[in-house]
Amino acid sequence: MDDDHADSLSGSLLVAAPALRDPNFERAVVLLLEHGDAGALGVVLNRPTDTDVFAALPRWNHLAAAPPVLFTGGPVAPTAAICLARGETPRHAAGEEVEGWRPLFDGVGTVDLERDPDDLAADLHEVRVFAGYAGWGPEQLEGEVATGAWYVFRALADDVVSPAPGDLWRTVLRRQGGNLAMVANFPADPAMN
Repeated sequence: MDDDHADSLSGSLLVAAPALRDPNFERAVVLLLEHGDAGALGVVLNRPTDTDVFAALPRWNHLAAAPPVLFTGGPVAPTAAICLARGETPRHAAGEEVEGWRPLFDGVGTVDLERDPDDLAADLHEVRVFAGYAGWGPEQLEGEVATGAWYVFRALADDVVSPAPGDLWRTVLRRQGGNLAMVANFPADPAMN
């Protein structure tokens, strides 16, 4: 993926519009990790599972954000793991690459789960682990945004490790204000309106 794409949405949130009824993305909040000419890749931030992080990744358990469970990151490659972390600026000088850490925005980045968390040069505070991811081919996401399937917003670091992931869809919409804040009250089942 081309992270330097002029119109890149990397680091943005995709929030599913109420009309998006695909069960993989209904009321989903997706953090875009990559977006460019080749397509897009992100993880769904609000789909916790019942699997404890300790059961799957015991070395990382002490850093797991509450709730300390694995999350379903999306329907693509469900056995692949992606780890998002929140922490301080890595101890290396600005501009230097830090092995095992890829910054995204505001102290949020991805970390290599193959590494020992205590050996990373980044000062990590919290991590969240996702099984699978969401992916779009070239121009597919742009088409979905143009048809109104997704709202695109600036992501906040707190979104990544929200202690109430089940409320994240409403929380993100409410903080936009105006008509979008009203969308947050849209019933899950439109027949109940």
